[in-house]
Amino acid sequence: MKKRNFGLAMSLILGAGTVLGACGGADDKDTGSKDNGKDSVKIGMVTDAGTIDDKSFNQGTWEGILKAKDELGIQEKYLKPAGTTEAEYLKEMGNLYDAGYKFIVTPGFKFETAVFQAQDKYKDAKFVILDGNPHSGDFKPVVKENTVAVFFAEQESGFLAGVASALELKEGEAGFIGGMEIPAVQKFNWGFQQGVKYANENLGTKLNIKAENVLYQGSFDNVAAGGQIAAQMYDRGVNVIFTAAGGVGVGAINEAKTRAKAGEKIWIVGVDSDQYADGIYEGEKSIILTSAMKKLDNVTFDLIKRELDGDFPGGETLTFDAKNDGIGLPEENPNLSDETTTKVKEVFEKIKSGDIKVAAEQGSLLK
Repeated sequence: MKKRNFGLAMSLILGAGTVLGACGGADDKDTGSKDNGKDSVKIGMVTDAGTIDDKSFNQGTWEGILKAKDELGIQEKYLKPAGTTEAEYLKEMGNLYDAGYKFIVTPGFKFETAVFQAQDKYKDAKFVILDGNPHSGDFKPVVKENTVAVFFAEQESGFLAGVASALELKEGEAGFIGGMEIPAVQKFNWGFQQGVKYANENLGTKLNIKAENVLYQGSFDNVAAGGQIAAQMYDRGVNVIFTAAGGVGVGAINEAKTRAKAGEKIWIVGVDSDQYADGIYEGEKSIILTSAMKKLDNVTFDLIKRELDGDFPGGETLTFDAKNDGIGLPEENPNLSDETTTKVKEVFEKIKSGDIKVAAEQGSLLK
């Protein structure tokens, strides 16, 4: 295996928790151990669309909470709502609060209006919303003192994945499958396109991206659709697909694994967390070329730790990017050569220093 440290460890030890539990129709999971004691801080999470083991956003957040359990001794619980409406989210926040879980993590923009209401309704609780700002429906952010809003520079992570893909494949066709067409997913897409373009113009690669191979499925949980879309792209000659789509991406990974077993040389670029293990199809062989990561687990853990230290950044909107090591590729990339990892590390440092600026807007890019 090729190992490369991209210098992406968070400057702070970060952590967070998620909890899936429910009353009246929602899935419930409480894994707090008795060893933590009755007085342990209780950290809750309400999941977004998809499952707790979605290999993506929910899972990355939950892993931060489990890290806090192991290292900080908190109790944890997650609730999976019956649906994805504001009322259903609020119901599960209330269920957590009533059970004594007064530090609640919500992963995703869909929680924006629910958190807006909850931060006033439960004034003695703390809320963390990832990839979103609380608002009343008018999209005017209102982050109260018991809430912190967290964003990531997905375009920078996507850029690194685009550079790595171009360097490793050298030539061929690339594609992108997004879930919902929302800012976080769009920025992954646009960053990936910019990274491929940068490699083609500066590093001697010839990886193409056609408009027909850039699309959004429209959800984060349609596994079957993800497999179908990936199959169509591979049939059109695409060599590598970047998926930023939750469960839809899982479907694409499954399709790629099936083809790899049959001898096809195709790849997937994972998202949010290191998805290498999810792409294993034979022995230690995986179809995951690399993964465009957001350090969800670290950030969640850090915010929990700050709460325990009496330093919760309530009322703030935080952005995690290359400069504070909040994004990047995995430290280990078995499918990337030494040459590729070395060059990608150099690109990361240029983004970190500001020598390379990655746009967060579409501009002339596809979709």
